[in-house]
Amino acid sequence: MVTTATDVAPPGNPYRDGCPSRRILDRIGDRWTVLVVGALGDGSVRFSELLRRVEGISQKMLTQTLRGLERDGLVARTVFPEVPVRVEYRLTHAGRTLREPLTALREWAVAHLGEVSTSQAAYDTGA
Repeated sequence: MVTTATDVAPPGNPYRDGCPSRRILDRIGDRWTVLVVGALGDGSVRFSELLRRVEGISQKMLTQTLRGLERDGLVARTVFPEVPVRVEYRLTHAGRTLREPLTALREWAVAHLGEVSTSQAAYDTGA
């Protein structure tokens, strides 16, 4: 099958199937991304410190999240040639610009927790 320019969705329209922006939305909409970006704050943080800051995340999931964020250019990883090796993570410029909307999302979740919990309970009981 030959792919033509009209077969590929134009960039920047996440409502179109195949738009690359969907992958970005998948990444930034992930709960671990929201929490890890918030936990990185304004400076460099070691892996073990991130594990402490983001309660409930496994080492495997933190590793996967950091790798994805690094691949997307949102997190920079620095390895220091020491014994033992020290690795730190920090937000890139793009990652720092993501903090504001993710903070708003996190704050919205906290502010509406009671309302959403009440709605879920009513739904679950069939009311």
